[in-house]
Amino acid sequence: MANKQQIYLELSPGVKIPALGLGTWQALDDDGEKAIDCALEAGYRHIDTAYVYQNEKAVGNIIKKWLESGRIKREDLFVVTKLPKHGNRPSGVPKYLQESLDSLGLSYVDLYLIHSPFGFQDKNPSDPNSEEIVDVTTDHIAIWKAMEDQVINGKARAIGLSNFNERQIERVWSTAERIKPSMLQVELHLYFQQKELVEFCNSKNIKVCAYSPLGSPSSSKVLGKEVPDILNNETVTDIAKKYGKTTAQILLRHIIQQGIAAIPKSSNPKRIKENMEIFDFELSSEDINKLNALDQGKDGRLFDFSIFKGATTHPEYPF
Repeated sequence: MANKQQIYLELSPGVKIPALGLGTWQALDDDGEKAIDCALEAGYRHIDTAYVYQNEKAVGNIIKKWLESGRIKREDLFVVTKLPKHGNRPSGVPKYLQESLDSLGLSYVDLYLIHSPFGFQDKNPSDPNSEEIVDVTTDHIAIWKAMEDQVINGKARAIGLSNFNERQIERVWSTAERIKPSMLQVELHLYFQQKELVEFCNSKNIKVCAYSPLGSPSSSKVLGKEVPDILNNETVTDIAKKYGKTTAQILLRHIIQQGIAAIPKSSNPKRIKENMEIFDFELSSEDINKLNALDQGKDGRLFDFSIFKGATTHPEYPF
């Protein structure tokens, strides 16, 4: 049997990320706060948020409550946030990181990611609801230098990328003079396992974190299309019965057992607790192979960012 303790992945010397975290996309206001509170109660210590999620204040409220109560220390937490696409320029990195830190009520984050490889023009502060306009001058190398500065200035312990493709990762990795990317966060689940990308990242000592690891069943309205029901896949159901686990636990264990982090999102207290209960068993190599065989390759992708007007025409559109 596996150890019942959380698994950690090493991003850099002295910086370890809990392999299982709580995703907070679409977790707003009271529901978001309740989910984070429940997650910390269940033993989660890795909380993933982003500037564009508009919930950093809610995340910060719960963190503050836990810190002030003495139930947790800051060094026990691993907080992740991200540079918004309209901040994708060197000057935007310190600006938006500081705004995130102010909302979170923290002096540093444990991991700061460039949320997307494509950039948009900065928003007009007097009209935050104005239409977003693509900025085709996005320069990953210049942005990365500003990201490195945040580690050196103590505002972030580690830095990484999100939604970048191999070519874009290689460009940043090969030109990074001081700090290499230590994490890539991407869509990754049973039907979209990103095997080549994971192998590429492993060759660069870049850890991978899976968002939507359960296939994002609540995203149909956002995406404007039907989302496959991975949780009720027949093979997954059969394997779940064999181990006496939920199908979600099988899907998460499949990812984490391969050295990949995962950040399932849920606001359901029961599911939040269940998702953490994946460290007391291991999938056999036979069952891992059965699950691997369900990969649909690029056809399994759910998020192509076409919902952002102009993104698909940006020179750094990753797909």
